[in-house]
Amino acid sequence: MLQSLRESGPGLLVPLAWLFVAGAEQGLVSARSIFIAHLVMAGFITFFLVTGWDELSTGALAGWRAVMVLGLGITLAGIAGFLVETGSAALLTTSLVGWMILPAAGLAYTGRLLEEAASVYLASAVLSGLGTAVYILSLVGVGSGLAGLVLVGVGQTVGIVDAVVRF
Repeated sequence: MLQSLRESGPGLLVPLAWLFVAGAEQGLVSARSIFIAHLVMAGFITFFLVTGWDELSTGALAGWRAVMVLGLGITLAGIAGFLVETGSAALLTTSLVGWMILPAAGLAYTGRLLEEAASVYLASAVLSGLGTAVYILSLVGVGSGLAGLVLVGVGQTVGIVDAVVRF
């Protein structure tokens, strides 16, 4: 059962996470719920790292191990953003933007390693990167943060669903 959860869980968790974030962007999800989601995400990342460390040591999976290790750190930064007053906005933004950038890098890395699926992963990376740029621009009042989140969510979902199906 653990193997099945590790293999297929991300295909469900990634799109749900971005739907949740988009809901928060629209005021449909409370800050308390986002805090709880950060705690749950830290637990899931730790679970995937602990139970799959050896399997995540070569090829494209080694890149994803790095994404998860760094991602755990940025998730913890997000948790800290809920617990402190000074710097909370910076910590929360770092966590969100970090989770846009890290998987985009992982998708690009995977695309370079897997010739048979390069177009899927590279397109996913580009979409995620574009969404990140749109979101960051929205932070300074240009464009729509929701549009950026949708692009990131679609890009990452396409890549992870392909990985779940392919492997």
